[in-house]
Amino acid sequence: MAKSDAAFLKQLHEEALKKQEAFFANISTRLGRAKPLQTAPAHPMKGAPEFWEGVDLPLEERIQLFMTNWQKAGGHTKRLSGMAEAEAFIADFIVKTQAKHLIMQDQAELETLRSSLAAQTDTNITVWNAEGASPKAKDELVAKAAGADIGIVAVEHAVAYTGSLVVTSDATRGRSVSLLPTTFIAIIPVERLRTKLGEVLRPFDELALGERPAGIHFISGPSRSADIENDLTIGVHGPGIVYALIIE
Repeated sequence: MAKSDAAFLKQLHEEALKKQEAFFANISTRLGRAKPLQTAPAHPMKGAPEFWEGVDLPLEERIQLFMTNWQKAGGHTKRLSGMAEAEAFIADFIVKTQAKHLIMQDQAELETLRSSLAAQTDTNITVWNAEGASPKAKDELVAKAAGADIGIVAVEHAVAYTGSLVVTSDATRGRSVSLLPTTFIAIIPVERLRTKLGEVLRPFDELALGERPAGIHFISGPSRSADIENDLTIGVHGPGIVYALIIE
């Protein structure tokens, strides 16, 4: 009985291979191409080619390419001469949108911004820091992020060729700050703007396991979702408005 089962399975396998070969041969004939290869072609090169490794755009080209790609994805971007201009822009944005609740990461580069916004506006400001917090306190932070009008993060990197932001998360840098508010504002110190994604990822590979962040998040424009009929909706699962502020 066992031999009969084995023979039957072998027969099914051989028939499936014949059907598969006939299927691909038909496609090759219709395309006017030779019979498809029976084995996979060799891939002597692994990863990015050498010429790509050498690509490094000048700063001005990096800025322009990032802004172009970010805007193509539906984001807004501005070049600002310093944090003072960023503070003025965000304060004005709060007034125009009548934002009531704001959440930002607990980052040293945002301390002055936080103090300035607290002095200029009546917005309720929450600072994310879940280090040592109880589960209940963490849940409260997530709830505040979900109810926030604006989330502000100083990003670790921005990538020109993909128009992406790179944000890491840990106890003091909650991913909810960039994922849950209605509007997300990213602060990008210009020296953190890279040409290629590989420049950002390679240093993470070199970190010891215990030194790696809890999460590495890539943000390319506002949240978007589409159903089976390709009806696109913005802002369903995250911020519908995103600003990238390049600080020179």
